[in-house]
Amino acid sequence: MYLGMFDPTIIILIPVMLFTFYAQSRVNSAYNRYATVKNRRGITGAQAARRILDSNGLQDVPIEVTNRRLSDHYDPRKKVMRLSPQVYNDPSIASVSIAAHEAGHAIQHAKGYVPLSFRNVLAPLASVVSNLAWPILIVGLLMIGAGNIFQGNMIFNIGIICYASAVLFQAITLPVEFNASNRAIRQMNELGIIYTEETASAKKVLSAAALTYVAALAATIATLLRFLALRGRQ
Repeated sequence: MYLGMFDPTIIILIPVMLFTFYAQSRVNSAYNRYATVKNRRGITGAQAARRILDSNGLQDVPIEVTNRRLSDHYDPRKKVMRLSPQVYNDPSIASVSIAAHEAGHAIQHAKGYVPLSFRNVLAPLASVVSNLAWPILIVGLLMIGAGNIFQGNMIFNIGIICYASAVLFQAITLPVEFNASNRAIRQMNELGIIYTEETASAKKVLSAAALTYVAALAATIATLLRFLALRGRQ
């Protein structure tokens, strides 16, 4: 079994690395472009989110400002939305789109959207188990390298099973994110936050962001495939 950066199975990761780079560049490009385009109603991200939350009976969900760029998220544990300063304050297409997306997560939470509920339950477990996978895999490789083939492969297999939880988490994240974006577009149109002709621009922002989640899933799958390719080799 190979151990080191020159392991030929690393070729499996190259296409995914390129795709991840492409997805990130798409996000940056879409955000930078539409962060400079004001929506015609002059509504800030915070105002858009507040309007969507209130219209869905979520007046009890506060909106806070974070101190980091593109750190926008909805926290289901504390039932609070946090927006970055740019999204919170700017009346741009990008700002209202991102804020509406996070409001979409709040609506999912309030309505008991099953994939989100499953992800919320899975998240802490997947985080712990997938992080444990790496030291377990390394121990397995070291044992195999030391000649303990059977025991090493058994431990390595346990590491693979642990890492599979990360793949499952990323897989369930996709429908959650796509659904939140669909809700965002629908809410912005129904509540008059954007004009109809601005919808295409908003979709470009949200589609670019969604691509990063596709890339994350592809990366975890590729890594899992690499581990499977290494499995049982000496």
